[in-house]
Amino acid sequence: MHGALPDTPLDIVGDVHGEHEALQSLLAALGYDEQGRHPQGRRLVFVGDLCDRGPDSPGVIARVRVLVDRGRAQAVLGNHELNLLRGQRKQGSDWFWNEGAHRDARFAPFAALRSEAERAEVLAFFETLPLTLERADLRVVHAAWHAPALARLAQPHPHASLAELFERLDDEADVALIAQGWRARARAEKAPWRHHLGDAAAPVPMLEAVARCDEARQALNPLRALTLGLERRARAPFFHNGQWRFTERVPWWDGYGEDTPVVVGHFWRHIPPLQRAHLGRGGPDLFAGVPHLDWLGPRGNVFCVDYSVGGRWMERRGEVTPGSTRLAALRWPERSLVLDNGQTVHTTGFQATARV
Repeated sequence: MHGALPDTPLDIVGDVHGEHEALQSLLAALGYDEQGRHPQGRRLVFVGDLCDRGPDSPGVIARVRVLVDRGRAQAVLGNHELNLLRGQRKQGSDWFWNEGAHRDARFAPFAALRSEAERAEVLAFFETLPLTLERADLRVVHAAWHAPALARLAQPHPHASLAELFERLDDEADVALIAQGWRARARAEKAPWRHHLGDAAAPVPMLEAVARCDEARQALNPLRALTLGLERRARAPFFHNGQWRFTERVPWWDGYGEDTPVVVGHFWRHIPPLQRAHLGRGGPDLFAGVPHLDWLGPRGNVFCVDYSVGGRWMERRGEVTPGSTRLAALRWPERSLVLDNGQTVHTTGFQATARV
C-alpha cells in the first residue's frame, strides 16, 4: 500500500482524467521521449485519477502502465481508480463499463474498453498502485496525508483486494454509527427526500444525521481519507455532481504541521479567471483567496497539482473558456510548474512561516 520514491529529480503529474492529448503535450514539454526516458534522468510520478471524463482513459492508462512497467514512472491510487476497483459506476466512467444506452452523453465521444479481458487488465494494474509514495524530502498521496489513516493501514489487514478492504472498513464504520443511533436517524431523515436528492431544484434542507454519517465514514475509513480527503458538516446543503451534499471537503493542509512536504491532486485547483463554479463544482472553494501558485498550509509545504483538466470536456462543449483548464506537473526539487501548453512558472510561498 506504500511505496518509496526514487532518489532522482521528479516530475509530479496532476490528475489526468483521460486527457491523453494533454498528457502527451505535457510529457513533451517536460522533455520525455516516447519511451518515457529523460536526458537528465528525471522520473515521472502520477498523483492518481488517471481516468474518467476525458476522451481517452484507455490510452492514458495504457501509456502510464507501460511507463510504470519499464520503471520510468510511479503512480498512486486515486479515488476514480478505487471506484472502478469497487465496481462503482460514477460520472464519466462509462468508458470502462461500455454499457451502450447507459452512457453519459456529456462526455462523448470517448474511447471505451470492449471486453471483460480488457477490464480485467485495467483493474489488475490499479490493484498494484500504492496509496502513498515517500522519501526523506517528499510525500505523494492522492488527496490527504492523514496520520491516523496511515497508522491504521500499517496494522495487519487480511484481505484479498483493495475493494474488499474498503468494504470491510466501511462496515466497521457503519457498526459504530449504528451503535450510536446515527444510521437510524439518517434513514428517517432522508426518507421524505429520497426521490429528490438528484434534483437541483428541490428545496432540500440540511439533513443533520446524514451529514454526521457522511463525515464519520470519511474519517473512519482510511482508504476514504487518503483518496478522498476529510469532510465536515457543510454550512448549507449544496448540489454537486448530480446530487445534494451535506458535507464539504476540509482543507486538511491547514492542520499539517510536519516537516516533510506533501504533493496531492484531487481538489480541482484553478488558474484565474476560471473558478470552481464555472466547472459545476458545488461547495466552498478551498483555494479562495490563495494565489494559484502558492504552497499551502501553515508551513507552506503542501502543494495541490490538480489544475482542473478534468473539466476540459466542458471546454470542448463551449461551457467554459477554451484554454482555461490545465494539466500540470510539479518539478521537484525545483518547485516549478510545467503546464500542458508548454508554459513553465515558479511556485510561491514554499516553507513560508508566517501564515494566517
